[in-house]
Amino acid sequence: MTTFDLRTLRIRSGDEARERVEIGLEPLVLGGQSYEPQPNPAPAELRVTRATSGTVLELALDLTLAGPCFRCLTDAELSLSLSLREYEATKPESDDERTEYLDDDRLDLSAWAHDAIALALPDKILCRDDCAGLCPVCGKDLNAEPHEHAEERADPRWAALEALRERD
Repeated sequence: MTTFDLRTLRIRSGDEARERVEIGLEPLVLGGQSYEPQPNPAPAELRVTRATSGTVLELALDLTLAGPCFRCLTDAELSLSLSLREYEATKPESDDERTEYLDDDRLDLSAWAHDAIALALPDKILCRDDCAGLCPVCGKDLNAEPHEHAEERADPRWAALEALRERD
């Protein structure tokens, strides 16, 4: 877990500080599959701006998630470029004026980045946009070996029901 102590910045109202940080990230687990962030730790830029009413926190990082394709299970990579912003009021009156990543002037960069990565993900991580996936009958990769299977005969145990359906 990577944290940053905001007390080390010594900035006043109206000032801004920029820091280069490296954020250690946990793998993301989706559908039982693990997606590894690369590089890890990820280089990022943290920008902290003090205002009279509170603190604006900004984080920018670029990374790639590597793991299996949702359709064919071959290696897939997803590049992400994130620009994040959080606000912490000096005297918060509601949860909207407080960030969950800041506790006692310690900013939890790992949790913030992890949550942002999860929110930035597409519905499916694919090896390519036109991935054909795996054959539902034999399990072969349809990208490498496109094929079709001859229609299989119906299970004889269903013959009586099939006869009823054909009568109507």
